[in-house]
Amino acid sequence: ALPIYNYAVTASTRIHVYGRYSQEPIKTFSRFKDTAYCGTYRDDGKLLVAGSEDGIVRLFDIDGKAALRQFDGHNKAVRVVGFTSDKYRVFSGSDDYTCKLWDIPNSTDIVSYKEHTDYIRCGCASKLNADLFVTGSYDHTVKIFDSRADKSVMTMEHGQPVESVLLYPSGGLLVSAGGRYVKVWDMLRGGQLLVSLRNHHKTVTTLCLSSSGQRLLSGSLDRHVKVYSTTNYKVVHNFDYEASILSLALAPRDEIIVVGMTNSVLNVKHRKHEDRKAAVAKKKHRRPAYRIYVKGKDRKS
Repeated sequence: ALPIYNYAVTASTRIHVYGRYSQEPIKTFSRFKDTAYCGTYRDDGKLLVAGSEDGIVRLFDIDGKAALRQFDGHNKAVRVVGFTSDKYRVFSGSDDYTCKLWDIPNSTDIVSYKEHTDYIRCGCASKLNADLFVTGSYDHTVKIFDSRADKSVMTMEHGQPVESVLLYPSGGLLVSAGGRYVKVWDMLRGGQLLVSLRNHHKTVTTLCLSSSGQRLLSGSLDRHVKVYSTTNYKVVHNFDYEASILSLALAPRDEIIVVGMTNSVLNVKHRKHEDRKAAVAKKKHRRPAYRIYVKGKDRKS
């Protein structure tokens, strides 16, 4: 049996947690005075961290309601947060141009960097090295920080405001998105540009990697999700949506694709199981590989 995966959806001043097959939130965190951003699970699913318009980073126990920890140190909105791979620290990136690393047990600011010259709107942490995290900024750069160093250890010039960054689990490749471009960088060669992709017609806002690492997904304001093979970076599939895409996530076994859009709609596609797929394959007419429900508006998909 597949394990149950819930997903967190950040909207306005709340974070809603949806069950795997639920079309309604099974839990809501609402202790935000202003807009919440980037609700993110820790890998074990026990904690959730979020930034906010008021500049405060809040940490929640998934079984509680009030914030377990509150990290106060940014003076503008915090748009990106995440956990380091050791599970005991949180990184944050803000519109005040700074990124910080916080210690969870002691609620302290471990290190702060102010190298970016514009808003920091995306970031991610290394799965292998608990001291490494990445930030992407509207100053067109992607920076890699090592908490043991007093400045960034690598900088890549994306060439457009950076909307999303993603590190491969191996740590060998980094992907950045911004403007119409998705760019792949070789970390083992000092951040050398490996490939530049321009398959979208408008700004690319979000990136995601499949559980196997064989597929890279990008979502855009052009209403499309492109699926690339990570062996040759050719587009192997395309999903078309009804509105501009702001966020995208895959369940850990790729059986669910969740997309958030500018029209306040949450679109969830469930992959059909292999046995059902085999039965469908026997029929003459091929059907879509996903069944869909749309949350947010009363409409059919």
